[in-house]
Amino acid sequence: MFPFADFAPVVFAVGSLAIAGWVFTTWLRVKNGYPLDGAWGQAVYPQKNEEMAERIKLLSQENAQLRAEIGSMKDRLAVVERIVTDESHQLTREIERLRSPAN
Repeated sequence: MFPFADFAPVVFAVGSLAIAGWVFTTWLRVKNGYPLDGAWGQAVYPQKNEEMAERIKLLSQENAQLRAEIGSMKDRLAVVERIVTDESHQLTREIERLRSPAN
C-alpha cells in the first residue's frame, strides 16, 4: 500500500498555496477594477447598467471638451511666448503695421 500519511502535509501545503493565490489574484482584480468572470465566462463584477453607460458617455464628452480647451490654451501660450521672447522693435513694427490702414 501507498502511505498517504507521509504526503498529507505536502498536499495540504500545495492546496493551501493554490487557494491563497486564487484569493490574492481575485483581490487584485477587484482592487484594480478588472471584471471578474464566473464559471462559464460571464462577467460577474462590475455589472454594467444604463447608469454606468450614461456616465461613460458624459465623461467622454467632457474629456473631448477639455482636450479642445487645452488645444486652444496651447495656441494662446505659443502667442504669449512669441511676444515675450520677441525683440521689442519687431513687436513695435508689427503693431504699427496692424494699426495702419490697409493699402
